[in-house]
Amino acid sequence: MKWVQAGDPRRADMKDILNLKIKRRESFRPFAPSILREHVAGWFETDDDVPFMMQVYPVRLDKRALIPAVTHVDGSGRLQTVTRATNPRYYALIEAFRVLTGVPMLLNTSLNENEPVVCRPQEALDCFLRTRMDLLVMGDWVVQRQ
Repeated sequence: MKWVQAGDPRRADMKDILNLKIKRRESFRPFAPSILREHVAGWFETDDDVPFMMQVYPVRLDKRALIPAVTHVDGSGRLQTVTRATNPRYYALIEAFRVLTGVPMLLNTSLNENEPVVCRPQEALDCFLRTRMDLLVMGDWVVQRQ
C-alpha cells in the first residue's frame, strides 16, 4: 500500500499548513504534484510517464500561478503521474478534484511526521493521532477528528 498526504495545490498556504500541522520541516522543501497522466502536457513542459516523483519538469508558465503549492521557486515541479490502471483509488480522488476545480492534480507528500515514511496501518493511525491531520483514509476506512 502506498501512503501519501494530499492537499489542494491551488492554495499558496497549503505548504505552510502541512508543515505546521504534520510535517514540521523546513519551509523551502517542496511538495510534489500528483497529476492524472492524460493531463501532464497541459500543465508541464513534458508529456512523460513519471510514476515515482523522480524527475523535475518546468510547470507551464500560464499554469504556475494556478498551482502555487506544488510549483517550486524555479517554476518546476517534481511530478508524479497517476493512471487508473496503476492506482484506481488515487486516480478517482484526483479525478473528483478535477471535476470540482478544473485542476487535475493534488499536492502529494509522503505520510510521515519528520520520521521514516509510514508503511503499516498502525503507523498511519499513530501519525494521525500525534499530529493535527484532519482526516485519514485507509482503504474503505475514514478516520476524522471531531
